[in-house]
Amino acid sequence: MTEVTEAITYDVVVIGAGPVGENVADRARAAGLSAAIVESELVGGECSYWACMPSKALLRPVIARADARRVPGLRQSVQGPLDAAAVLAHRDDYTSHWKDDGQVGWLDGVGVDLYRGHGRIAGPRKVTVTAADGPERTLEARHAVAVCTGTRAALPDLPGLADVKPWTSREATSADHVPGSLLVVGGGVVAVEMATAWQALGSSVTVLVRGEGLLPRMEPFAGELVAQALTEAGAQVRTGVSVTAVKRENGTVVATLDDGSELRADEILFATGRAPRTEDIGLETVGLEPGSWLPVDESLRVEGSDWLYAVGDANHRALLTHQGKYQARIAGAAIAARAQGVPLLETDRWGAHSATADHAAVPQVVFTDPEAASAGLTLAEAESAGHRVRAVDYDMRGVAGAGLYADGYRGRARMIVDLDREILLGVTFVGPGVGELIHSATMAVAGEIPLDRLWHAVPAYPTISEVWLRLLETYRG
Repeated sequence: MTEVTEAITYDVVVIGAGPVGENVADRARAAGLSAAIVESELVGGECSYWACMPSKALLRPVIARADARRVPGLRQSVQGPLDAAAVLAHRDDYTSHWKDDGQVGWLDGVGVDLYRGHGRIAGPRKVTVTAADGPERTLEARHAVAVCTGTRAALPDLPGLADVKPWTSREATSADHVPGSLLVVGGGVVAVEMATAWQALGSSVTVLVRGEGLLPRMEPFAGELVAQALTEAGAQVRTGVSVTAVKRENGTVVATLDDGSELRADEILFATGRAPRTEDIGLETVGLEPGSWLPVDESLRVEGSDWLYAVGDANHRALLTHQGKYQARIAGAAIAARAQGVPLLETDRWGAHSATADHAAVPQVVFTDPEAASAGLTLAEAESAGHRVRAVDYDMRGVAGAGLYADGYRGRARMIVDLDREILLGVTFVGPGVGELIHSATMAVAGEIPLDRLWHAVPAYPTISEVWLRLLETYRG
């Protein structure tokens, strides 16, 4: 029988110690509230060990080599293969070799108590923690419980899938060897980034996309340019196809497609979406459906509750680490304000307790070659929302800084102009090095800076940022 200890009370209890949960707890402590955090795996979460950090550590040498090959006087020195062992070792360093000592030390430093084990809501403002060994603990929250459990890879219901032991994003970012061949099922960010990385590391990659193209949530030209580059790098990109069954024969994956043909590879990666990690956290004890996304208000409080918050991926607003951390800052401020008895929170658009950017100014970078980066709405999203808009496009080869950055530079920029207010609703860049441009776009969109004021924001010459001037000139005519 599990031993149960006396309840321990905190102002705030957080379930999930990924970047989002860490930030909720930190903001609570910064406001003078006591906080506890519960984690069943590694402190630091998906981003630190199986997503953002390892994937970008794998991709950085790939992109650096691609950039170097486009620079006169340097390209001849970087024609050989990547040192795969060194790249994987670099990745391991960036995951701290899947140890969380540093992250635990950070929690200690900010005064947040860590409880290792499986956290489950056990009624209003109550969380039980079941450790692998030791007593079951009960934590009670005076003000708030925050669900920050994130998401897991969603696998399709395919015959034979369990026996194949497919890669998900976790295996793709933590593999200790380069497979001779890899099938990538999906066309989103994980699919294209991992296809880019493993192709460059020496794997023969085939990307299988059910839809019409890659990166369907970005402007169409983003997926087109990335697909072109993947093909030129040696990968195969097949659109309009579906996998209907998988099996292993003598260690080889055999994937059956909807046209009846078969493909063989050493490994298969399914990058086909995410599902909330809410199936076993006690939602049923407070009238919510286990395994569901948790709808929230603008302060990240679960609808219908005055104490439960869902922050980060679990609320399905914007499944990005930086966006979840932004939500954590908003939620932390809201929790603190309510704990202090503030009678009226600033939950209006762009208010201190409103996660407005989740709808209006989400930035994203896809670390492929070329990079694809966006902030705010696409043309299709803006039109669907009823805005009267104009898309302004510019070929980035016309920017002097782009030509200096790389011979044969290929890229495209688009800004979405709200014609009624003459502000930007969205910006997309595709091309080498554009990831570092996107924060300027994010500020323009979030700040709702009028175009006549942006005209006075002079880009330094000769940088790729001069694309801003070219876009504005194109708009003015």
